[in-house]
Amino acid sequence: MSTAACPCGSGLAYAGCCEPLHDGRARATTAEQLMRSRYAAYARARPDYVFRTWHPRTRPADVALVPGLTWTGLTVLAVEAGGEDDDEGMVEFEAAHTAADGPTVLHERSRFVRRAERWVYLDGNAP
Repeated sequence: MSTAACPCGSGLAYAGCCEPLHDGRARATTAEQLMRSRYAAYARARPDYVFRTWHPRTRPADVALVPGLTWTGLTVLAVEAGGEDDDEGMVEFEAAHTAADGPTVLHERSRFVRRAERWVYLDGNAP
């Protein structure tokens, strides 16, 4: 278990935040929690989790991480629905990262749906 801060920005230790989701010991209870855990999965090089939490209708055949890309921060800008009693939700966020060509920010509005009692990422687009 890791005592390092969770990359999702919760302020909690990774071991008590996103690690249990990544390891399959817990499930995200909201769309925002799933989005944050997916960001943390990219930051912690856990493409298996990203793949498992992507809707099978829209996910790629393989989720490959970009070599040399380092995720450096997450800012949640807006959340619409996606609560514990909802079936759909949207999370708008900015995810900062650096690569060989310098720092960049990914700005996306991600859509999430509940499928078989689990939140999954459906798709996203730039606002």
